[in-house]
Amino acid sequence: MALVWITASGQAAAEPAHAIAMHGAPALPVGFTQMPYANPDAPKGGRLVQGILGTFDSLNPFIVRGLAVQQVRGFVVESLMARGNDEAFTLYGLLARSVETDDVRSYVTFRIDPRASFSDGKPVLAEDVLFSWQLLRDKGRPNHRQYYSKVAKAEAIDERTVRFDFGGQGDRELPLILGLMPVLPKHAVNAETFEETSMAPPLGSGPYRVTALKPGAAVTLTRNPDYWGRDLPVNRGLWNFDEIKLDYYREANGHFEAFKRGLYDFRVESEPLRWHDGYDFPAARSGEVIRDAIKTGLPKPSEFLVFNTRRPAFADVRVRQALTLLFDFEWINRTYFFGLYARSAGFFPGSELSAYARPADDRERALLQPYRARIPADILDGSYRLPVSDGSGRDRPALRAALKLLAQAGYDLDDTVLRQRDTKTPFAFEILVTTRDQERIALAFARDLKRAGIVATVRAIDAVQFDQRKLNYDFDMIQNRWDQSLSPGNEQSFYWGSEAADLPGTRNYMGARDPAIDAMIATLLEARDHGPFVDAVHALDRVLISGFYAIPLYNVQEQWIARWNRIERPATTALTGYLPETWWSKPQLNRK
Repeated sequence: MALVWITASGQAAAEPAHAIAMHGAPALPVGFTQMPYANPDAPKGGRLVQGILGTFDSLNPFIVRGLAVQQVRGFVVESLMARGNDEAFTLYGLLARSVETDDVRSYVTFRIDPRASFSDGKPVLAEDVLFSWQLLRDKGRPNHRQYYSKVAKAEAIDERTVRFDFGGQGDRELPLILGLMPVLPKHAVNAETFEETSMAPPLGSGPYRVTALKPGAAVTLTRNPDYWGRDLPVNRGLWNFDEIKLDYYREANGHFEAFKRGLYDFRVESEPLRWHDGYDFPAARSGEVIRDAIKTGLPKPSEFLVFNTRRPAFADVRVRQALTLLFDFEWINRTYFFGLYARSAGFFPGSELSAYARPADDRERALLQPYRARIPADILDGSYRLPVSDGSGRDRPALRAALKLLAQAGYDLDDTVLRQRDTKTPFAFEILVTTRDQERIALAFARDLKRAGIVATVRAIDAVQFDQRKLNYDFDMIQNRWDQSLSPGNEQSFYWGSEAADLPGTRNYMGARDPAIDAMIATLLEARDHGPFVDAVHALDRVLISGFYAIPLYNVQEQWIARWNRIERPATTALTGYLPETWWSKPQLNRK
């Protein structure tokens, strides 16, 4: 955070600082030379090939339309500041060499590094920052529109200094949100056509440029030898490959087979069965393929089956609770996953931010008091637990409890069909899937639902259709994962805020509209200290658990990374886990 000094009038003023933290002080001091998880002696050169499941039809990741190449962000287009990946939420200077804000964070001022330039050699100026802010506020993705519209006033103090005033928003995260804003070149972006998908290589200030393109199949990024920021402390030991190639695969099995053949260099494994016994191939046995199991300090990534509460069938919380009872995690974990998965009802599992199995303290109870009627007592006191079946796939107590809740919601079992009591309409819905692993879980769940007279049809579609339907909320139920940090903030509104429920392209897939959720998000954004912040996140977690918006499937305790030994990584891992931008190619194995 910026240093504070007292003026002659007694008012607190601020001085420029090298970094800003959401809570507390930055861990790295002025004059630090590198990030602790980077190897400053890493050799430059070689090529990294990354295999990606899916496709793309756009190089613009900042708009709703199209399926974009996400690596453009960071590799090609930079922001004012860079994340410190060993801290919950701290930013260090990148395009901006300093940041300034006051104690209440009513404004933020960024001073751009005089060396900063776009890859065409033109300098990065305050007018580019203001142009980017206005363009993304008006035409960017929903999260950009939501965040940047909170700025009351923006102005250029001079050619390389820009100030944003917040008009009493009470959102202490806004200076950091603006610090992460992508900065686009005003002279090279057509604002009139910005919302249209484009395959034109974007111009940025980052370490790489898009140099080759095969629509829908491959993108090549080449390191810019004149990159202005290569010697910055935040970049020392990063961006080591001369070339990064992104190869896209339409089908999951073909994606894995390509890795086995050495067609790309690393993969993040998400399938326990494959991690358990799928790497028994010659290159893995010989040590040419290395498997890393990395523990992070973050909330554990969790998979969920998400109810679309915009659909009448899932509008009643008792229905959602009943279907949660019918999911047999114990059977699936033993049968499919070798017991490698854990399970939590909350959205911040395995971290201090999780409220699951934790009693609410007095501050949490005070926050939740206006909404107390909608928070079950067992969720408030921490005694609530997800159902534990007998693992048989035919748990009768769970079935009885589910049918009781469904009866309360207006459904009766008619022979072998569950029907709505008034209309006699059978209870039926569709589970949309895009991978074989998702399909396997959905089919197992459909089997469990059939015992309650519910017909769940599993429909498999390709990744492109799946993403399009997900963006437009055109589904009854899907499988999804929300990755969380140790400093949840404005993105929580994007995940579950009421306003996001009606905006295509947000991650509020369940369609949650709850003033209690909105209030808890507002509270966590206003928190100055760590303790009140954690209480606000706990309270948010309890409200989300109480809504039964999604069925918790499982969470992964580690990051599973497989890489060919031609790729090396630092001995020290960041708090956030693996970072390919810190890796390098063994010089003797550099690709031709």
